[in-house]
Amino acid sequence: MTQPKVLMLDEPTAGVSPIVMDELFDRIIEIARTGIAILMVEQNARQALNIADKGFVLVQGRNRYTDTGQALMSDPDVRKAFLGG
Repeated sequence: MTQPKVLMLDEPTAGVSPIVMDELFDRIIEIARTGIAILMVEQNARQALNIADKGFVLVQGRNRYTDTGQALMSDPDVRKAFLGG
């Protein structure tokens, strides 16, 4: 795997300190800038949507919202239910 096309991450920030979380997201951004697509499942919705080109918000295992990360961050329903208002 010297030239991957996709990096799949499952909860990369689970159980890490806020400082380490910020560093991980910085590295994820750096990897994405190289052209590698990233598919990430993340509980920290605010941080993940902040860097996402496209986001999917699941509710009870089903896709409820799909849009750009910024659009989802601005959606009042998403904000209320998942981002603390």
